[in-house]
Amino acid sequence: MANPRGFLDVRNRQTQPRRPVPVRIMDWKEVYEAQEKGVLKSQAGRCMDCGVPFCHQGCPLGNLIPEWNDLVRRDKGEEAIERLHATNNFPEFTGRLCPAPCESSCVLGINQPAVTIKQVEVSIIDEAFDNDWVKPLPPARLTGRTVAVVGSGPAGLAAAQQLTRVGHTVAVYERDDRIGGLLRYGIPDFKMEKEHLDRRLEQMRAEGTRFRTGVEIGKDVSWEQLRRRYDTVLIATGATVPRDLPIPGRELSGVHFAMDYLVQANRVVAGDAVENQIDAQGKHVIILGGGDTGADCLGTAHRQQAASVTTLAIGQQPPAERPAHQPWPMFPTLFEVASAHEEGGERTYLASTVEFIGKDGVLTGLRIAETEYVDGKRLPKPGTEREIPADLVFLSLGFTGPETVQLSEQLDTELDARGNVVRDGYYMTNTEGVFVAGDAGRGQSLIVWAIAEGRASAAAVDKYLSGSTILPAPVAPSDVAIAPL
Repeated sequence: MANPRGFLDVRNRQTQPRRPVPVRIMDWKEVYEAQEKGVLKSQAGRCMDCGVPFCHQGCPLGNLIPEWNDLVRRDKGEEAIERLHATNNFPEFTGRLCPAPCESSCVLGINQPAVTIKQVEVSIIDEAFDNDWVKPLPPARLTGRTVAVVGSGPAGLAAAQQLTRVGHTVAVYERDDRIGGLLRYGIPDFKMEKEHLDRRLEQMRAEGTRFRTGVEIGKDVSWEQLRRRYDTVLIATGATVPRDLPIPGRELSGVHFAMDYLVQANRVVAGDAVENQIDAQGKHVIILGGGDTGADCLGTAHRQQAASVTTLAIGQQPPAERPAHQPWPMFPTLFEVASAHEEGGERTYLASTVEFIGKDGVLTGLRIAETEYVDGKRLPKPGTEREIPADLVFLSLGFTGPETVQLSEQLDTELDARGNVVRDGYYMTNTEGVFVAGDAGRGQSLIVWAIAEGRASAAAVDKYLSGSTILPAPVAPSDVAIAPL
């Protein structure tokens, strides 16, 4: 396996090229271009024949990374997609959206730039779809058991596909008008065009998974009714409650949650008419929060031709190199330059927002101050206040947990101290036959964790329904060790 001299012959890490900034901000198409085949093979060949591939440890899915790296190096794309699909239902999503903790764990990364694992992964699945290697895998027989999956994000879709393939009748419920959850309306097209989602859904429909859109469980159909209708229910609603910033002026027109802005923009790109759309054209935009969602707002504002965009982060700027307290193979917190940051805008760290300023109910600016650390807390430093103009402010401060009011009232479901749905070592809640996976149970996390938990919870559901299971269970709930299935 692998080229034993690959990492010696090819020392430079070469990632996918990005389209020129002046070109890409004029449309909503993906930023990245396909890597040239020869370069891709040489980059895959940098994968070492290491005794212990720590990339497995870094990936919650346990992707067989060295195996498909070597298959790409040897131009065996059809075999590569088989190995990739063995552990990951949706590499077209993770290959575009995952922050790649596997690369942080790459053994080569100890003293050289890590292998471009994410790039190789997305190239495998794109080639597979282009060559019609991705086929529906319907079950050989039906079990007669039914499963309702609530939520159509990565966790729900992964669980639904696994359970459909072993013969259960699965219906996925989504309150929006299209399937996909945040994959559909939270991720801008310049990061992942929706054709990648649509063609995977086409495969799932051909396998037998049923989709029910425009149905909000808890309102249109109660959780109790759903539990009576199906043999099991899997909650995969995600962590969708945004973190607010309750400071003076929060009620002013022009202050919005980031996801409200992104959903509207994605709907317009999809061809929908959105009344009173939040539009950044010609406006001074402030983004509070320096994470991925903030970068998505930044890229969206650029494409809407904002007059200026400034990102404010309350904390310190992360280091460019791995810090000593996050040694290999840990996933370090580093200063990231996403594609949206290349396109313009300012980034300011150690900036605490003190007040939203407005006139006649409309936002006109922010009062901010430098951040200082007092007893471990981040507080505005007295005497450093200043005002900056703003027409729009987007709160990109993360999420506090899932929406659980109806769930708790109708099923008496237990929640933990953080507001997440409590589950045992087999992903089951305190209600018999009701399971939970993904961010609804673990809190806001990565897409790769959502898919991993979707796959693992599917194994637990299958064991509950059938007495045993052949489905793999890659991970346990974050706070409980799962027993062997």
